[in-house]
This record gives sequence, structure tokens and C-alpha cells, in this order.
Amino acid sequence: MKSNSKIAALLSLAGLAGAAGAAVQDLPGGPAVRQLNLTAAATRIAVEQSWLHWFMLITCLVIFVLVFAVMFYSIWKHRKSKGHKPANFHESVTVEVIWTIIPFIIVILMALPATKVLVASKDTSNADLTIKATGYQWKWGYDYLNGDAQGVSFVSTILPEHRELSNEGAHAADMPSNYLLEVDNPLVVPVNKKVRIITTANDVIHAWGVPAFGVKQDAIPGFVRDTWFRSEKVGDFYGQCYELCGKEHAYMPIHVKVVSQGEFVKWSGDQKKAMAARQDDPSKVWTLADIQVRGEKVYNGTCAACHQPNGNGAGPIKPLNGSPIVNDPDKTKQIQVVLNGRGAMPAWKGTLNDTDIAAVISFTKNHWTNRTGQLVQPAEVLAQRGK
Repeated sequence: MKSNSKIAALLSLAGLAGAAGAAVQDLPGGPAVRQLNLTAAATRIAVEQSWLHWFMLITCLVIFVLVFAVMFYSIWKHRKSKGHKPANFHESVTVEVIWTIIPFIIVILMALPATKVLVASKDTSNADLTIKATGYQWKWGYDYLNGDAQGVSFVSTILPEHRELSNEGAHAADMPSNYLLEVDNPLVVPVNKKVRIITTANDVIHAWGVPAFGVKQDAIPGFVRDTWFRSEKVGDFYGQCYELCGKEHAYMPIHVKVVSQGEFVKWSGDQKKAMAARQDDPSKVWTLADIQVRGEKVYNGTCAACHQPNGNGAGPIKPLNGSPIVNDPDKTKQIQVVLNGRGAMPAWKGTLNDTDIAAVISFTKNHWTNRTGQLVQPAEVLAQRGK
């Protein structure tokens, strides 16, 4: 009886594990469950890279099999137990010529298609659309430099609910298929258009890459690099920062949304209207209640991923709840930290406007256990820029 109950318990656990595994689904445009091959290609370059991958793998496998087959055959056929005597020779011009020419031919045959794909992947000329991608710890900033969306810019951050799932120790049954890959503001591009991505970084080295597009390019502070892609499919495609960039490296996803040209034009117009609406007058005087409402939205969309919704931070991320700088009567100290950054904290003066910075500072000074009663006006932030 005890044995039967143990077996039943094991079967029950196996069933639960199977149910949990079944909850995780393939993510179109991203990783698949038990994926062994490269991500399904959405660009011509990615198709060529996939072909090149298998060509190299099969070529190396054939060479491996042939070389070891000859070696093991020779060992077995000419073994001492059959009376064979070891040959005694020091050089053979014929053998040396053969084992020089054959590898040379093999290397050339492998280098030609590899060079073709490499050169094509680096040709960023004649792009239909150019976007600058700036890596921050730990999010991506996008600026559309030309085309229908010229002038549009925004920051793309992992969804707070995904970050909270991770903090709580997410289980397979709880995880959505796009777990740790979904962002609040995806990069939107038109289908069948050549998109040039210019990469740089604000703090440390990051890397922008999307496997389905066959692109990966380092983003280095003080330097500009570029890559390109032309998606032949509409849909959502996912990548991550591919350079170890610090504690929150795993929470820096890339989400590219490929749409039709008509949808892209409409999206561009909507984004420009939204940006115009956000161009606040820095001389406007806000009440504490109104600016805190705005500050909470800015905090949840920009700061909560690192400092956590409860303001307690984690590891090297300093807490805002009870922070001496937040509670300091001198408001300029916190303004300078937010504007120019400090330690792991990135500079936000190029990303957030004066009103957003004033709002989020006012929010943190009057939230959680912080009860300073202090109100930061946009004009005060403007006065601190450049100092």
C-alpha cells in the first residue's frame, strides 16, 4: 500500500510538472519552448545566416567523420596483433601538398558565403528609416531621425508587472509567453523597409539585437555603431541586451513591432500629437496634489523597474523610501541626481522634460514614509540644468 501511495504521489507531481510546462507557450517572433535551432527568420539576412549556420555545421561534421574514420580504420587495419610493423619515414612532399591544398580549398569554400553575408549585414546605406537606439541602465531610448516619424522619441522599459513577477519568484504556470520580453513602448517600424539602427549608450556597454532579424550590435558610450534590418513579416519580434551591463541586465528587453506602411504613418501621427501634448510650459505653477498624480505615472513608467514600486530599491539600487537625499530640505540635491545621474543611476535630463522630473521628485518626496511636504516646480528643474 505504501508503495502504491508513493507511486501515486510521483505521478501527481509529474502531472503538475507537465501542466506547468504546458502553460509555457512558444512566443512568435521570440524564443520557443525547447528551441534547438535559430529563431525563425523574418529578414533575408537572418535566412542567409541560418543557411550559413547549417552549411558550416554540416561541413565540419563531414570533415570530422572523414578524418576520424580514416584514423580509426588505419589503427584497426594496421594493428600490431595482425603482424604489421610501424613505417619509418620522415617526410613526404606529396602528403604535405595534399594536406595543405585540401584545407585551403575547404577554407575558401567556407569563407566565400560567410563573407557575402557579413558584407551584406554591414551595408547600412540607402536606408528608408534611421533610428537611434541608446542603451541605459536598464532600458532603451529610441529617437526617429528621419521618415514619417522624424522627431518621435521615447524610452522603452520592461513592463512593471513582469518585473514584479520575477521579484516574487515566478513559476511556469504564472509566466506569460512573453515573460521578461514585453515593454511599455515597443519600437514600431514599417514592413519591407530598410531600417538603420544607430547604437550608442549613456553609461556602460550594451548591445542591441533581435535574433529574428539576424542583427546584434554593441552600444558603446561615446561611440556610434550601426546595423540594419528589413523585416519581410508583420508582427512582434523580441530581443534583449546582449552585453552584460549590470545587475538589471536580464530586465532590458527589446520589442520591435512591425506594421504596414499605413499603420506606421498613423502611429507616427499619434506619437507626434502625444509628444506635443507633453510639451509643458516650464513656467507653469503646479499644486502638490496635481503634480503628485503626474509624478506617480512617471515613477511607475520610468523608475519602478529599478527602485521597485515600494521605493525600497534592491542591491546596488539605493532606496528612495527614507532616503536622506529625498528627505533633505535642499531640493537641488535630488534634482541634480535625477538630471545628471550618480553611480548606477542614469542621467534623465535628456529623456524627461522639466515637468516630468519635477513631478517624479515631488512624488518621491511625499510618498511611502517620506512626508516632506516639499513641492518641486518645473522652473526649479530648468534652473538646475547645466549646473
